[in-house]
Amino acid sequence: MGSKDEKVIPNYIKFLFGGLSGMGATCFVQPLDLVKTRMQIAGTTKEYSTTFQAVRGILAKEGLFAMYTGLSAGLLRQATYTTTRLGVYTWLFEMCSSEGKPPSFIMKAALGMGAGVAGAFVGTPAEVALIRMTSDGRLPLAERRNYKSVFDALIRIVREEGVLALWRGVGPTMGRAMVVNAAQLASYSQAKQLLVSTGYFDENIFLHFVASMLSGLVTTTASMPVDIAKTRIQNMKIIDGKPEYKGGMDVVLKVITKEGPLMLWKGFLPYYARLGPHTVLTFIFLEQLNATYSTMVLGRKTQGL
Repeated sequence: MGSKDEKVIPNYIKFLFGGLSGMGATCFVQPLDLVKTRMQIAGTTKEYSTTFQAVRGILAKEGLFAMYTGLSAGLLRQATYTTTRLGVYTWLFEMCSSEGKPPSFIMKAALGMGAGVAGAFVGTPAEVALIRMTSDGRLPLAERRNYKSVFDALIRIVREEGVLALWRGVGPTMGRAMVVNAAQLASYSQAKQLLVSTGYFDENIFLHFVASMLSGLVTTTASMPVDIAKTRIQNMKIIDGKPEYKGGMDVVLKVITKEGPLMLWKGFLPYYARLGPHTVLTFIFLEQLNATYSTMVLGRKTQGL
């Protein structure tokens, strides 16, 4: 038993690898996250009708470096949210595996939902800062919050709005996390199994890439309505003591009645363009970190998630 225990990646390493994988991926896709947020907040306005128009408008008005606005918040979000959700999911996945046989698809979905809820609660403060920082540039100069960094944002939010404001929208954030993780983590694991079973794929980066792109497509379609509700709640301002939205369902109903049902999927292309590569990069980084640790430290190879 002792030798077997020594060949298991410690839980704290799994958490660390999860966070590092998400942070690495965020460095590549932050501009797409910014475009997605701007389009979701714009609603039916002609400000950003298409992804191309959004990118062109941001570059023209704010410059190239504006595409990376909120990067510090994005990195902190991954350090908290992704570290927790992937660490918890990997831990639960191994607990529910029996004699080398992975859990069923339904169990994977349940594990993904549980891991997502835990990660969402921990990551909501950084999420609030991220949404506000990425949407700030579209506001008139007098209305901008002008956060200098994610830490400045968190400090000012607490000072100006109270500690609970850091968890504004935590309900829809956790709801989105349940949908995203049930779809993303479960579909990724399932896609890998199905692709390997065809006989055309081996355990390598190409397999991880294809499985991640399929997972990203499923996740984008399922989670966009909840993501829009989360984004608008976290970006809203309190005017005369009254919030713009009462909750996630209120956002969805107002979007459907005032803007049309298809608006729940506005920004689908940048959302998938962001989520797809982010999923790919996150899992590739995670798989490679696990493989490197297993080879260099444990002297064996891992099978990944």
